[in-house]
Amino acid sequence: MPPLTWTVELHAHTIYSKDCLLKPERIPELCREKGLDRVAITDHDEVAAGLELARLHPMLVIPGLEIMTTRGELLAWYVRGPVAPGLPPAETISRLRDQGAVIGVAHPFDRYRRGAWKEADLIPILRQLDCIEVFNARCISNEDNERAYRFALDQGIPIMTGGSDAHTAREYGHAPMRMPAFANNANGFRQALAESERVENLSSKMVHVATTWAKWVRRLGIVRP
Repeated sequence: MPPLTWTVELHAHTIYSKDCLLKPERIPELCREKGLDRVAITDHDEVAAGLELARLHPMLVIPGLEIMTTRGELLAWYVRGPVAPGLPPAETISRLRDQGAVIGVAHPFDRYRRGAWKEADLIPILRQLDCIEVFNARCISNEDNERAYRFALDQGIPIMTGGSDAHTAREYGHAPMRMPAFANNANGFRQALAESERVENLSSKMVHVATTWAKWVRRLGIVRP
């Protein structure tokens, strides 16, 4: 019998991110619709939705985090609690390691993102990471994904991930990973990442309109988590 392969979304958001309106209770239904076997909830600087969904649906949801450091954004999976944003990268990584999390870099060279990285800031922490996101479906220019891929190759980074960076229901599962089935813990996840492959589909540029709308709706207090 061939090994079981899962379709896994590694980078997705809910209304607990300030640029998203998607309510957490919709996530299980969305996963069924999109054929996702696992989904990582990686809200911006916030773990509440991911932890609660993982408690309610432990065989579906991976609690994660997309966190801003003083130099760029990190991704983490199998987090156990909050980590303060705005810390230096090494300090953020240390706090995530204390939780046993798997750690990567989000959209490292996306020219339009506040959370992008400069190579000079990224190189010193590379050996402290488990992986690098080399495909992000929300990158407006795919050249920025290609640059991340070439960088990872040049630096000898063995695990290169991709994600939808979903902020709307339509985006969930748009650019997942194909992964061998893994034990529901950080070590099992890390091992499976090393044998995974990316599904690379760029999202429409219109998804950024939805994000801008979500930010304004949230600022005006029309919708709250």
